[in-house]
Amino acid sequence: MSDTSSAPETVGFIGLGLMGHGMAKNIVEKGYGLTVVAHRNRAPVTDLIGRGAVEAASIGDLAERSSVVFLCVTGSPEVEAAVRGPEGLLARLKPGSVVVDCSSSDPSSTVRIAAELKAKGIDFADAPLSRTPKEAWAGTLDTMVGAEEAVFTRLQPILATWAGKIVHIGGVGDGHRMKLLNNFISLGYGALYAEALALADRVGISADRVDQVIRGGRMDCGFYQTFMRFTLEGDREAHKFSLANAFKDLRYLESMANAAGLVNPVGNAVKNAYGTAIAAGGAEDYVPMLPAYIDRLNGGKGD
Repeated sequence: MSDTSSAPETVGFIGLGLMGHGMAKNIVEKGYGLTVVAHRNRAPVTDLIGRGAVEAASIGDLAERSSVVFLCVTGSPEVEAAVRGPEGLLARLKPGSVVVDCSSSDPSSTVRIAAELKAKGIDFADAPLSRTPKEAWAGTLDTMVGAEEAVFTRLQPILATWAGKIVHIGGVGDGHRMKLLNNFISLGYGALYAEALALADRVGISADRVDQVIRGGRMDCGFYQTFMRFTLEGDREAHKFSLANAFKDLRYLESMANAAGLVNPVGNAVKNAYGTAIAAGGAEDYVPMLPAYIDRLNGGKGD
């Protein structure tokens, strides 16, 4: 481990969901003191305690034990709730600490929170993620980081416990901006695949035949492969990113485009594809299940 001070970093982790559990596991197993806090599901906390982590009674308690705190939650409202308030990070972290937001957040919120923390002598970095819970567990995620150079240098050894690819994008907020661009591209693929598969079925071409054409060709990619593992094999674990999270990220993208003065008709079309599924009750389903909602929108049974 390395640090800007003489003492090793002590790490707090908030958000032990599909991605956060694996990330936290790698942090503690690779030698960092780790403090965690429970939310709804105690199973990840119990597992991490068994690996050497300590459980805090509250976010404020976690803050007092930590020099670097990672957040891996749903989005900006959850990040803001963890930072602000009498028991929040802003009130209880010591000056010289760092908050790292690995969530897919709204960049405008990110910049505001960073300024509030900076006024208290606390640094901020946005380090959103790419890839899946499988890579989180293996310690091979991708992350795109927005931070001052010195903060990035300080964080790099900890990021390397759970990330195989670390790209310093630029200043605070740039990581989240890049994440929205990344998810626009990937979720755009998902919307295209969904509509193509629904149309293929209507004209009598099976998903297996579609796959025989695409797989191994110029349009093949890792996202396509995990998407199609559900379609072809029924593997619900292959691509665990919810339609609700997809829709949230595309709304953030729309907001970013509006703030930049950019008309983004394709982005809005992609957003509406996921919004349709949400309106039909699909919030907790995963992205590869989108073809069924496109089929139902067109009068089918969505089988």
